[in-house]
Amino acid sequence: MADNNQPSALDKEQIFGMAEKEMEYRVELFNKLTHTCFNKCIEKRYKESELNMGENSCIDRCVSKYWQDCRVTNLIGQLLGSNRPPM
Repeated sequence: MADNNQPSALDKEQIFGMAEKEMEYRVELFNKLTHTCFNKCIEKRYKESELNMGENSCIDRCVSKYWQDCRVTNLIGQLLGSNRPPM
């Protein structure tokens, strides 16, 4: 960083690069979640214009499990990346 606490051009480039990677990761995660839960929970032949109670419950559980799994995976990645033993 520069003396006046302003990020240098290289720092800004790294920050934008990291933000771009984070956005790509989040979009990919959302797309996978949507695809997985839709295929698992929604009937292939639409009978109604709205989701029924069973589909709603299935999607709620699927999304919850997906997010929980992603948090665990991220935690493991952070622990491995920091070279710290787990608590």
